[in-house]
Amino acid sequence: MTFPSSQHLPYRQGVGMMVLNTHQQVFVARRIDLPSGSWQMPQGGIDKGETPLEAALRELAEEIGTNNVRMIAESREWYHYDLPDRLIARLWKGRYRGQQQKWFAMEFLGNETEINLNTAHPEFSEWRWVSLSELPTLAVSFKRKTYEQIIEEFLPCIDKT
Repeated sequence: MTFPSSQHLPYRQGVGMMVLNTHQQVFVARRIDLPSGSWQMPQGGIDKGETPLEAALRELAEEIGTNNVRMIAESREWYHYDLPDRLIARLWKGRYRGQQQKWFAMEFLGNETEINLNTAHPEFSEWRWVSLSELPTLAVSFKRKTYEQIIEEFLPCIDKT
């Protein structure tokens, strides 16, 4: 199967969630399907008829077993990243060049025992809390710029919590 040039493919509409604990550390998890050892914040697609916030809360429940959070902020803009060419055919059946995401900063209100990666369709093998400064260094290279932009936008809101 051949795919059109990635430049002509659309972006998949999605959401991303920066979940923070009381120490202003960020939740990250290691994907099951990426052997590179990279970590990421929860994210996912927006289903038809869903608002970005509804998608964010659904994705949290699906990916980490809980959506016991309080929204701190919603990104002003949609951020995007392009997948490396080698991944385009593998992900989303080659229909998208990457993702365009609305991001949310959220405070985790629950107890860590609520976090359960063994969901109906597990995506992560392990999780941990990291500092904001460490976050971009843990991400796959094609998401680092997005993570840096999100941190810059949300930092004033996070400092107030």
